Amino acid sequence: MTNATSFSRRSLFGLGAAAIAVSAAPKVWAQATAPAAPAGPFSLPKRAYETNALEPNIDATTMDIHYSRHHAAYVAGLNAVAKDHGVIASTPLHKLLADIGSVPEAARTAIRNAGGGHANHTMFWEVMGPNAGGAPSGDVAAAITKDLGGFDKFKADFEAAGLRVFGSGWVFVTVGTDGKLALLGKPNQDSPLMDKHMVLLGNDVWEHAYYLKYQNRRADYLKSWWNVVNWAKVNERYAAAKAGKLTV
Repeated sequence: MTNATSFSRRSLFGLGAAAIAVSAAPKVWAQATAPAAPAGPFSLPKRAYETNALEPNIDATTMDIHYSRHHAAYVAGLNAVAKDHGVIASTPLHKLLADIGSVPEAARTAIRNAGGGHANHTMFWEVMGPNAGGAPSGDVAAAITKDLGGFDKFKADFEAAGLRVFGSGWVFVTVGTDGKLALLGKPNQDSPLMDKHMVLLGNDVWEHAYYLKYQNRRADYLKSWWNVVNWAKVNERYAAAKAGKLTV
């Protein structure tokens, strides 16, 4: 990445503060309220459904807090980093994450946490929807059978992977450079994009994603989540991945 030397000493201190704020705030309910997002190139995506649309599997209160506070905090963190640095403001998010090693070291934690959080959540809202669930069909169903042993085995393995994530993190289905599907658990807001994998779908297993309804019953949340997976949208993402056009 170019223009790394344009980061001033004052800016580096600002980046460090933004990184600390972004990494700490989402972990505690009392700190969940997002700061006002500075104007910038990053924004919350518009969901295709209302806050209460995924009831009873994901309750409206959790959805509202998760989207308008937690996700908004990642957007605010990204815009704070990008505010004075054109190289970050002008680089697509998926490229920043895929080339995280080239991001200036002082900005790297903020991009990892805020950028990963923004990418992960943008995907998350997209792969869910009302009147969804059931079994996949089409190319995704065929790929799950070929690469992951069939839908029933895949569901069991996905849930087990979600339970193995210690503390906060995600469980993903990724599409590799060879086109094959794989399961991947990641801590915190780390994105598979940093491993050169495209993300087909994923489930958030941070406590803020489920604790109001399920308390410590993460296993129940993982099982219930299948009822809101929008397989039609996942098929669209798979087609984009095969064409090399899937970004977040």
